[in-house]
Amino acid sequence: MRIIGGKLKGLRLNPPNNLPVRPTTDMAKEALFNILNNQIDFEGIMMLDLFSGTGNIAMEFASRGAEQVIAVDRSIQCINYLKDTARQHKLEQISTFKADVFKYLEMETDQYDLIFADPPYDLNRIPEIPKIVFEKKLLKQGGMLIVEHQSMQNLSQQTGFVEQRKYGHSSFSFFKS
Repeated sequence: MRIIGGKLKGLRLNPPNNLPVRPTTDMAKEALFNILNNQIDFEGIMMLDLFSGTGNIAMEFASRGAEQVIAVDRSIQCINYLKDTARQHKLEQISTFKADVFKYLEMETDQYDLIFADPPYDLNRIPEIPKIVFEKKLLKQGGMLIVEHQSMQNLSQQTGFVEQRKYGHSSFSFFKS
């Protein structure tokens, strides 16, 4: 696992083996950021990383110049790893919250340019993520939500759906406000 762009490009991340995660593969992450490079300017954006796990995605956005990155995960080991790694690499724009993502979303009132969610693939509540984001108006005008999920899952009936991109067993569904 590595950072593929920005000021930390090439940095290898070596999280402990005991973290309860399934990180986004480098191949899928590279494909995602190739898509995003043509759609958004990373400099100065406000980004929310849900089910952040190792913080791989949060650090990628911070490396590329995001102004603020909020990372939410319920695992204290994941949060501590991300906090330590962000501190070590001087990524002050990353803030972490140990919380259940759905409870966090219900209380959240800030708006974001981009929200990325990488829930456990077996989570049956994945379709609720776009529903909550749009009901609570958590995206700024023109903002984007990206949900990573199993390729066999279809989120196209959800509010704001734009497209689904498949990368093996993983897919990214894109939603816009």
